[in-house]
Amino acid sequence: MDEDFDIPVADEMNDEFMDDIEAPVTLKVGEEKEIGNQGLKKKLLKEGEGWDTPESGDEVEVHYTGTLLDGTQFDSSRDRGTPFKFTLGQGQVIKGWDLGIKTMKKGENALFTIPADLAYGEAGSPPTIPPSATLQFDVQLLSWVSVKDICKDGGIFKKIVKEGEKWENPKDLDEVLVNYEVQLEDGTVVAKSDGVEFKVEDGHFCPALAKAVKTMKKGEKVILTVKPEYGFGEKGKPEGSIPANATLQITLELLSWKVVTNVTDDKKVIKKILKEGEGYERPNEGAVVQVKLIGKLQDGTLFIKKGHDDSEPFEFKADEEQVIDGLDKAVMTMKKGEVALLTIAPEYAFGSTDSKQELAVVPPNSTVTYEIELVSFVKDKESWDMTTTQEKIEAAGKKKEEGNAFFKAGKYLKAVKRYEKAAKFIEYDTNFEEDEKKQAKALKITCNLNNAACQLKLKDYKQAEKLCTKVLELESTNVKALYRRAQAYINVADLDLAEIDVKKALEIDPNNKDVKHEYKLLKEKIKEYNKKDAKFYGNMFAKMTKPSSNKAAGTKEAEEPMSVDSKA
Repeated sequence: MDEDFDIPVADEMNDEFMDDIEAPVTLKVGEEKEIGNQGLKKKLLKEGEGWDTPESGDEVEVHYTGTLLDGTQFDSSRDRGTPFKFTLGQGQVIKGWDLGIKTMKKGENALFTIPADLAYGEAGSPPTIPPSATLQFDVQLLSWVSVKDICKDGGIFKKIVKEGEKWENPKDLDEVLVNYEVQLEDGTVVAKSDGVEFKVEDGHFCPALAKAVKTMKKGEKVILTVKPEYGFGEKGKPEGSIPANATLQITLELLSWKVVTNVTDDKKVIKKILKEGEGYERPNEGAVVQVKLIGKLQDGTLFIKKGHDDSEPFEFKADEEQVIDGLDKAVMTMKKGEVALLTIAPEYAFGSTDSKQELAVVPPNSTVTYEIELVSFVKDKESWDMTTTQEKIEAAGKKKEEGNAFFKAGKYLKAVKRYEKAAKFIEYDTNFEEDEKKQAKALKITCNLNNAACQLKLKDYKQAEKLCTKVLELESTNVKALYRRAQAYINVADLDLAEIDVKKALEIDPNNKDVKHEYKLLKEKIKEYNKKDAKFYGNMFAKMTKPSSNKAAGTKEAEEPMSVDSKA
């Protein structure tokens, strides 16, 4: 558009109208629709590519022809042979353009009919645009450069000059590899570096780099406009020739990054991916895995090397305690072919005692590192992988025995996983034969009871109560289920419910010593609670009836209230 046109500024725009046209406008070629509620119309002349549309702040490039409703042409970039560029949503063009072009895709051609209120108003733009004129613009969106206010405070604007790959962005723990060049506003280059690697949360050069890189994709190249608060602030960087309060222009390219994750919630097993694996599958509990690994102490001492120098890969079963806990947990997060560097704290490694390994002794309380490659794995079968009901029953029995072994060793969390998996194998038994249903029922009862015993040890009383209830739904006279549920109720102070379960268990098995002992403990607990209640209510009653300290002169001293019977 000609520069001498009287372009209204964006501040005059109705905010409600702006919100109204944010939704995508879907049209077929030749179809016309009103967008928004102030008379702006769009007719699609040619479909665009993809589904992306430009946003406020983006730098767009268009060809256009402007006409009055009678067909009189008043302007055309096509005639000049030069596309028109402007920043969208910044009031650099008439409102109808700012609003309409936001709905266009790359390569799209549309005809906009723009009422005077969204064009040049009552005054028009003499001599070409009459007063109160409705205008038509035939617009083709050639391209745009995305410009983002990445901190939403105007501190860092990012213009994408080269699109990246895929959709992932680096996270705080990741280690990124970048190229960058830093210029002052006058074009003076003050810093330049290629192939720099840094941890995102640690940052590099100035705060803007870490902020920006978290919004970028692999291979993406951007130009950043960085205000002083995200650069070097009021002090500048004298040794780097950066003056105080300098606005910087940084060209930044994200070459690649290594994904770093916390394998455990307590951040004591950390995995850095050195080479991405294949596909999406990962080993499950019980999977047979083959790995290459090199284990080192923090001073670089090599203590184990497996699967290298033409030797066979090291094979073990995941989550079966055949390797240290940290290695077990980490391998179940890996894909086939993945290479990773693990850093494992003593709690998940060899603990507080020394451990003689293949090539060296690991001292007590050592943090260790492993470079590990997952060569292959065979997943432990899930229930849906099993073709026969008998196979499911046998698998459930095997998992139950594994759970029992872990329970006896005091490893209750591992036992819980086995009992849960066993129960899942036989959860749906509608296709089982009658004899198989009986076997499945017996296994369900045993696994849930044993799981409940684990939960009591782990002090998860609510889960223990739920598991016992499952058993009682299958077998209402199961004394163990009543006994363990009563224990769970006692520990959460549901003494009335505990008493019901204990009494029912004694009706079924009057001579059960464990239940009789539990009943004795329960009665003592009830007596203790009654005493506490009596004391509480007695103190409350005493406070309510205590005489006022402001007694009238000559009145008789109030008598002490009768003491509450502690046996009440």
